[in-house]
Amino acid sequence: MARKPVCQRPGAELILLRAPIHVHEASQRMPRYHLRINQQRHAVEVAADTPLLWVLRDQLNLVGTKFGCGVGQCGACTVHVNGTPQRSCLLPVSGAAGLDITTIEGLDAKGNHPLQRAWAELDVPQCGYCQAGQLMTAAALLKQTPKPTDADIDAALNGHLCRCATYVRIRAGVHRAAEIAQQDRQGKKA
Repeated sequence: MARKPVCQRPGAELILLRAPIHVHEASQRMPRYHLRINQQRHAVEVAADTPLLWVLRDQLNLVGTKFGCGVGQCGACTVHVNGTPQRSCLLPVSGAAGLDITTIEGLDAKGNHPLQRAWAELDVPQCGYCQAGQLMTAAALLKQTPKPTDADIDAALNGHLCRCATYVRIRAGVHRAAEIAQQDRQGKKA
């Protein structure tokens, strides 16, 4: 049965005449990857070059990690890979298999991480779109440098773009989170 092309571009008719690929057929051809995300094991069947970002969002419904630019320049998609901040839009799922991955959902599911508490206390975000990436990078910084200076914060968050330009509030939030974390540590010692 001949179909009339929707698009008058040369070759468009080839697209319309291709046999449909059924989901179960496609999954049989895709490799399976075993991932450890937020301390849970997941198995996904996707193409090897699928960015981790799309696996998180589309396959696992972990939508806290945001798509910002797709080329690793904005930081909105930052997750922890073996404890180190990494842009998930650049990391193919094949490179993430077997590694420990933490998303914003895994930072603290109840929102009790010092950064999450500081962000709420100081009303850091404006639109909030970049905040997951900012928080993930700041969490790695605080783990490595419990009492960061302005220069430490600026260096760690360099390359994270905030469309609303809340950089001063973000820096204040990281300082406040360091104070909260210190108070938490002192409270546990007492």
